[in-house]
Amino acid sequence: MPQATKSEVYRSQVLDRTFQILDILSSDGMGQGITELAEKLRLHKSTTHRLIMVLESSRYVEKDGDTGKYRLGSRIIELGLSALSRLDLYQVARPHLRDLVAVTGETAHIGVMRGGEIVSLLNCESTQTLRTPSTIGTRHPAHCSSLGKAILAFSLPEDLERFLHKRTFERYTRNTITSHDEFRKELESIRRIGYAIDDEEREDGLRCIGAPVFSSAGDAVAAVSIAGPVFRITRDRTSALAAAVTKAAEAISASLGFYPHMFNGNS
Repeated sequence: MPQATKSEVYRSQVLDRTFQILDILSSDGMGQGITELAEKLRLHKSTTHRLIMVLESSRYVEKDGDTGKYRLGSRIIELGLSALSRLDLYQVARPHLRDLVAVTGETAHIGVMRGGEIVSLLNCESTQTLRTPSTIGTRHPAHCSSLGKAILAFSLPEDLERFLHKRTFERYTRNTITSHDEFRKELESIRRIGYAIDDEEREDGLRCIGAPVFSSAGDAVAAVSIAGPVFRITRDRTSALAAAVTKAAEAISASLGFYPHMFNGNS
């Protein structure tokens, strides 16, 4: 194999240091000055300055007019949003659903809200002999679904009101919530604890636990759940199983570019 020329080595070093600059700036929201960057990169200030000038001209970094420090620029945001827009929820969710099945032993699902109903996008089946069948492509009423309740609990108030407007809740079992007032209270509880439970509300003997999936904009765009018989998903196991479901939902949300601190006022 031919050896790299000096110019090729130099270009590789320049790229490496450019990426180092972006990594440093991404980890410090307050910005960095040329001197600080040069020290961290162990480069001469003039070399660091040249690299910064190239990045600034392409909007990968920008200079704070008050402090004189540099931070990530708008081009980085544009690239990030472009990448996120191309993410396939199926591909993002699949490995997390598999992990969820491995941890809980129950079939895992992901679904979205369409026309006031839950549409099943993907599921990974449990290896248990008694398990819920594949539901891909099917529609279910949202009011008695852990997926639907998880999404609605974290939806915008106007979206919830639009969902409830003139809607009659059909009763499927003795546990089905049919009152709008009771349903609102249920959603308030879900917002507090972070997950939803379908406690034999759609089908006797079936219990489901669901948690919301958020987009980079902070919207509840989907939900993840597990479903299984009540003798396996017992009340004693609910907290532990809910933690696993919530963890999977959070991992999928992170893959979609959602970072909670951006929406809760923390820096």
